[in-house]
Amino acid sequence: MLSPAVLIVLILLITIGLFLFGRWRHDIVAIIALLLCTFLGLVDPKDTFMGFSHPAVVTVACILILSYALQQTGVVDALAHRVLPKKGSPTIALLTLTALGAFLSGFMNNVGALALLMPVALQMASRYQLAPGQVLMPLAYGTILGGLTTLIGTPSNLIVSSFRTQASGSGYHMFDFSPVGVSVAIVGILFICLVGWRFIPVRERAGKDSFDTGAYLTEARVPAESKAIGMRLAEVQSTLDQTDSQILGLIRKDIRLNAPNPALSLVENDLLLIEADPEALAKNLDVLGLVFNEDKAPSTPPEELPAAQATETKAPANGDKNKEKKEKGSYSNELSELAILPGSPLIGRSAADLRLRSLYRINLLAISRQGTRSRTRLKQTPLRIGDVLLLQGAAENVADFASVGGCAPLATRPLRVPDRQKMLLSAGIMLLSVILAATGLASAAVSFMFGVLLLLLLNVIAIRNVYQAVDWSVIVLLAALIPVAQAMESTGAAAAIATFLLDYVAQGNTMWALVLIMVATMGLSDLMNNAATAAVMSPVAIGTAQQLSVNPDTFLMAVAIGASCAFLTPIGHQNNTLILGPGGFRFGDYWRMGLPLDILLVASTIPLLLYFWPL
Repeated sequence: MLSPAVLIVLILLITIGLFLFGRWRHDIVAIIALLLCTFLGLVDPKDTFMGFSHPAVVTVACILILSYALQQTGVVDALAHRVLPKKGSPTIALLTLTALGAFLSGFMNNVGALALLMPVALQMASRYQLAPGQVLMPLAYGTILGGLTTLIGTPSNLIVSSFRTQASGSGYHMFDFSPVGVSVAIVGILFICLVGWRFIPVRERAGKDSFDTGAYLTEARVPAESKAIGMRLAEVQSTLDQTDSQILGLIRKDIRLNAPNPALSLVENDLLLIEADPEALAKNLDVLGLVFNEDKAPSTPPEELPAAQATETKAPANGDKNKEKKEKGSYSNELSELAILPGSPLIGRSAADLRLRSLYRINLLAISRQGTRSRTRLKQTPLRIGDVLLLQGAAENVADFASVGGCAPLATRPLRVPDRQKMLLSAGIMLLSVILAATGLASAAVSFMFGVLLLLLLNVIAIRNVYQAVDWSVIVLLAALIPVAQAMESTGAAAAIATFLLDYVAQGNTMWALVLIMVATMGLSDLMNNAATAAVMSPVAIGTAQQLSVNPDTFLMAVAIGASCAFLTPIGHQNNTLILGPGGFRFGDYWRMGLPLDILLVASTIPLLLYFWPL
């Protein structure tokens, strides 16, 4: 019979393996680990779901809602408009943009901060003749570093604080992370903007008027009046060669031919699978008399977006002239590119599921996915984080869809301040919540819950949008892992791991033990969610400190810093995943700047920890 400590270690290894495997979402894996611990008696059944009421989980949910309010009311847009320079060297512009992203990430969801600043970054790349990735990666890393600076900057800080509460009876305050976090963030940002960005591979041509996401896979239909009817595929390909486009396949009567005979003649309603860039698409269709394959709404409506979201797309009462015009008018020929953000309700859905034509009067023309080609029909392709969608439709319709669907526009967008009063209210409420938490007048959970209540009472955001603003996968992940992490401590597994690391790796040296904890945390964070990493490593850090009879705060802070230093892979942090497609990156591109950044951060963090949190 295996001891409880051995069982929890085995479950931990299985959990990490499933995280790395990537077949299932992180929240599903966390639920599996939680239920295994419950069934095996490692977690008391009455404590199985205690994580859902945990202050850290409540705080994360409230921060997501407050961040949503800051985004929707135009606060971030206004700040970017005032702070970012209109002229100057690329280094100064990059430094300002990255610092702004870091500042915002200290007080709001860092994914949201990145998404809002991405159009600005792409505009900057065009202005200074840089590849989009050379601006996007520094911005992504800057927003990650910004999370180090406050208690609410990232969920991993809240997790670390919760373990400190269990160990000593009190958690960290709002700005306890700031002395080390701000210093580390400054060091990291200076390196990124002065030196590091030069290590980033150039995957796209610089100086484009609009952002190029690479080749799209598009379905083009042969209508009855098309010039292409009767043309051989070889003739069509000869025409496409003029725009560096190519035919990848032919669909006839729902049968897909991946390598059709070049002598085959086209007939009405044939679908050509064409790989082309956005500018070539329109030219190809015009020359050949083809049309985009506009999906028809299914006879039986599929599962919709959340009801509250669908409601927002309906024509408002009282005769909104603009809306009426949209509904009666024909489809616009405007092309727009949107990147799918983490937490988007579109993830896992297909174009057929979303009913883009009937709900939004826009068409999905193509999908760009990290340079890979879809092997399924366009309308049947499940969407993923970081996918770039090419949409046809009026700008206002696309903007509505982007807001509801959790997408970021990959184009310069105007400064939008829908309601100045709401903008000021949302900024003031966030500031008030931070002050309440920082001064200790109320706990972080209570302070930010109070902020959410004020948002609703003052009608800054609609009640129906509150639930839309929360990334429930993150909430479930945190709530499920908290009891598992506590079981590591209660069963003695954390102490056993700490003893092993001290005896066989650090060999009893306190300094080496501190470095080991931080490096191990950074390594795990590059492979799995940073909140999950913090939950796994915090008990080990406390156990190590107890074995050495030193201040556990030093080791917990090492975990907090290490958990947010996910710079080596695109899967370590949602911000890294988000820029993978728009930046044209490959999996192995991240370590080029990430590895020297990690080494620099370890070298600078250890002395800072010993100074501000002495052993």
